[in-house]
Amino acid sequence: MSDAPDPLPTPQEDRVDLRDPAVLTLLQRGKIDITGRMVDASNATLFGTVSGDGETLQCVYKPVRGERPLWDFPDGTLAGREVASYLVSEAAGWHVVPPTILRGTGPFGPGMLQAWVDTDTTDGLVDVCSPKAVPKGWRRVLRARDGEGSPAVLAHADDPRLRAMAAFDVVVNNADRKGGHVLAGDDGRVYGVDHGLTMHTEDKLRTVLWGWVGEQLAEAEIEALSRLRAELAGTLEDDLGPHVTLTEIRTLTERVDLLLAVPLFPEPSGYGPAIPWPAF
Repeated sequence: MSDAPDPLPTPQEDRVDLRDPAVLTLLQRGKIDITGRMVDASNATLFGTVSGDGETLQCVYKPVRGERPLWDFPDGTLAGREVASYLVSEAAGWHVVPPTILRGTGPFGPGMLQAWVDTDTTDGLVDVCSPKAVPKGWRRVLRARDGEGSPAVLAHADDPRLRAMAAFDVVVNNADRKGGHVLAGDDGRVYGVDHGLTMHTEDKLRTVLWGWVGEQLAEAEIEALSRLRAELAGTLEDDLGPHVTLTEIRTLTERVDLLLAVPLFPEPSGYGPAIPWPAF
């Protein structure tokens, strides 16, 4: 495989329903073939296909051995955190993370395997633009200046699909919700990717989706949290166990309990940057 960047996967001719259980089965059992890599990613991120029983699915593969060591997250745990985030999203009914599993074997060893999301490039949900060009109804997050010194605004759509993602990010304590990690799928759904920096026991929420700070959670968001809390009291803790520590699971539960007790979108903690860098 060449180190030169390959073209990104092209949209599949027949759209795959990412909520179809067959997608997870294919990810778990299919043969992985690598076709390219993202050379600008901080951790090894490979593109390819997974195939079996006459079916083929485009996918993203992140081998554990390609993870860059970090000072605040234990080595070799990012793939597991991506899987844990998917399990939380599914348990709550948010469905904001594409199907994601941990494969014990792969072309470069154990790693995270995730279904590829074909995107609608006309449906931008997060942007940096001039103050006069912010789309009507969008939520403004941050005022800044661009590289030429001109005023700029970081903003995002006021969209219930993004609200669900924002609530999810609070729960999993996402330290890296960049604008580029928000994908408008061509199936009309919104997906978030790159969840390796989640589930920490310390408050590390860094996100571009701060547009609802201090606002009351909607009924649907409270219902999702209640569903997640019930799952944590059931079998979800055992499902998360292979991927994150018991202390991290308990802290996750505490975050859910706090949101249910005080059903407001939180403010930045003030203990660190509120927005990841770069923002995209």
